[in-house]
Parts: sequence; C-alpha cells; structure tokens
Amino acid sequence: MNAADVNLYLVGFMGTGKTTVGRAVAHNLGFHLVDSDHEIERQQGREIPEIFAQLGEPAFRVLEREFIERGHATERTVISCGGGLVVQPGMLEVLKQKGVVICLHASLPTILARTARHRNRPLLAVDDPEEQIRILYAAREPVYKQAGTVILTDARPLHDIVAHVIRTWRRDAADFARHSP
Repeated sequence: MNAADVNLYLVGFMGTGKTTVGRAVAHNLGFHLVDSDHEIERQQGREIPEIFAQLGEPAFRVLEREFIERGHATERTVISCGGGLVVQPGMLEVLKQKGVVICLHASLPTILARTARHRNRPLLAVDDPEEQIRILYAAREPVYKQAGTVILTDARPLHDIVAHVIRTWRRDAADFARHSP
C-alpha cells in the first residue's frame, strides 16, 4: 500500500474535536471524511439516541464494529470514530490493522463546555451529565492513551491541530505502508 493512501482513524472522548479536525484534515489531504456515528445513523435510518433507546448500547456497539470491519473505504479516508468505539475489546487492534490511529485529547473542562451544547449524546441523557462525563472519561482514558499518538486540542487554533495531525499521520502512514502486506 502507498503511504499516501493509508486511512486515518481519529479516536478520543466525545467533545475532543474528532469530526471538526477530521473534516479539515480530510480536506487538506484530499481524502473523504466519514463520521462513524453519522454513517451508522444513515444506515439505520434513525439517530443514535433512538438506536440506544430501541436496541440498547450493546447493539449499537455491534453496529460500530460492523462499520469498522466493512462499512467504509479502505484507502484515502479519514474516519472520525465515536467516543466509545475504540474502548470496545479488540477494536483498537482492528483499527491499527486498517490504518493510522490518532487520539485527540482535551481536558475535562473543555469537554464539559463542548458537550454542553449538544443534545444528541445518549450517554449524557442522565440527571447529572457532568458526573457521567467524569465517570466515562476516567474509565476510557487508559484505552485512549494506548491508541496511538495523543494530540491535545485544548486552546489551540484548528490549523495548528490539523498540521500536527497531518505530520503525525504522514510519519505513521509511512511506517504502516512498510509493514502492510
């Protein structure tokens, strides 16, 4: 595989900027952007909260796995992964076999500020969303830290984050291409 064609998987907690950064990176690289949550919604014909309510979180996680395994192009694509996707057992390994994985990271105050504006997050449909974020963050952070290069998105201009992601992707894509069959 040519290094210039290697997919990029952006992982990280909700509110870290995966879709926003992914859109800009895809544009800069001439890649296609795919948001795993949006694609699952499109395929299912319903929004994530409705999927959670009707099928439950375990069924949604199965849909995520199916999407990663066979629901997107294998080259020249930036995939913005849902926040819980990479924490599923075995998913990090699957992603690393398919392309470069970069984890976007933000502080809890930044995540709280960014997620307060969005109501399409079923895991935050609880009495105390802030406490729920703290619990999820604590549980998921160790997996995120193992995901690959971690890039901080707090208080940085988008163009700086995008440049850092692209530099990291180029370095890691060259290595991925050398070791892929």
